Amino acid sequence: MDTIQQVLADVRRGMIPAHIYNDAEIFELEKERLFSRAWMFVGHESEIPQPGDYVVRRVLEDSFIISRDEQGTIRALFNMCLHRGMQVCRAEMGNASHFRCPYHGWSYRNDGRIIGLPFHKEAYGGEEGFARKGATLLPAPNLANYNGLLFVNMDPDAMPLDEYLGDFKFYLDYYTKQSASGIELRGPQRWRIKANWKIGVENFAGDMYHTPQTHTSVVEIGLFREPKAEKRKDGMTYWAGRGGGTTYKLPPGDLEERLAYIGYPPEMIERMKQLWSTDQLQLIGEDAFMISAASLFPNMSFVHNWPKVEEEGDEVVPFISLRMWQPVSENETEVMSWFAVDAEAPEEFKELSYKAYLMCFGSTGMFEQDDVENWVSLTNTAKGSMARRLLLNSRMGMLNDGTPVVPALTREEFSGAGSAYVGYSEHNQRNFLQEWADHLEKPPVVAPSHAVGITNGQLDQYSSKGA
Repeated sequence: MDTIQQVLADVRRGMIPAHIYNDAEIFELEKERLFSRAWMFVGHESEIPQPGDYVVRRVLEDSFIISRDEQGTIRALFNMCLHRGMQVCRAEMGNASHFRCPYHGWSYRNDGRIIGLPFHKEAYGGEEGFARKGATLLPAPNLANYNGLLFVNMDPDAMPLDEYLGDFKFYLDYYTKQSASGIELRGPQRWRIKANWKIGVENFAGDMYHTPQTHTSVVEIGLFREPKAEKRKDGMTYWAGRGGGTTYKLPPGDLEERLAYIGYPPEMIERMKQLWSTDQLQLIGEDAFMISAASLFPNMSFVHNWPKVEEEGDEVVPFISLRMWQPVSENETEVMSWFAVDAEAPEEFKELSYKAYLMCFGSTGMFEQDDVENWVSLTNTAKGSMARRLLLNSRMGMLNDGTPVVPALTREEFSGAGSAYVGYSEHNQRNFLQEWADHLEKPPVVAPSHAVGITNGQLDQYSSKGA
């Protein structure tokens, strides 16, 4: 068995070769076999509300213009001029009816169609030399939308986004659909950390075990109502489809009392009751579980929490955050973090919720600083030769024979989708790495090349004659 096959075999049994968190060869495989076929978050409808609005986002090294054209259609256009490959759009966001390449002046509508080619007749002989009609910036192979979240997939033969998300949609709705108007985003804040991208994803997916140690000070200063960080063990972790997350156990009460306990005002609660399914409401109102952090494979995470934002009193305010762990290398990650809030929420709630987000998980948030120190240290240690000899034990929640320490919750105990376990475990981290291993075993994506301004027949004729 070759080295990578042994790595994947170890991962599948819950024993993680430590060097996977800082290995250049593995990172190249991730780029070739994972990020080439997984659905990647690139933005939200609320970031480009008007015709002409755009943001520029990356899928690893590939830059895309995410634009809303003059007809209101959202597009993902590869940010490369058809002529000599210069980036067409140099700004990160804005509003434009056209994009003009600064190198030779070729210009494009915001739907990607080429509209301007200087000296077309003189330089190319007109349409005979370069067929301008029908030529467009290269679109992303796949673009799809779920509750306003925009995803790109680099595989022309990718499964539909709806199928890819699977049962995780049950939980995704809590973060993205609190009213008929959906959510609106602020941001993103963006910063880089010297840590491997997988570490943060795993942490948000299900690591309740670190909270009593890493975040003790946050609880001790009274940022939350709960007196002890150990209360996290009363919640459960769930895995459904291609994502999973953590929950808090709520105190006794009905649905309205529990949603009010974490700071939602009555008018927002009423909209949730009208929009969420019976099972989604029962998970909170009867099972007493409130969603918290979560991750969607491969590199999108969510946070829902409710700290105190005022020094006086016990009132808390919930916030929602979305983030991308954008890989830069095997040992560096660019974090992109958005604040999300119900578009119909009262303005006062929006401002207090934003303050709560900044306190906890903004670039200088208290939780953020605690976590990053751990992740950087792990990445640094994973680089050395000794790390290649060590298999990290990621079997928490399982006995030696593979049976769970605590049985999975039954349907009577848990109204949500997927499987769920109360208490500390690493079921979710193992599920994430199982999906990771599955992707690394797949063959590379094969995609056709695209020639622009010339037909295939003309191209074949030209090739046979030589340059």
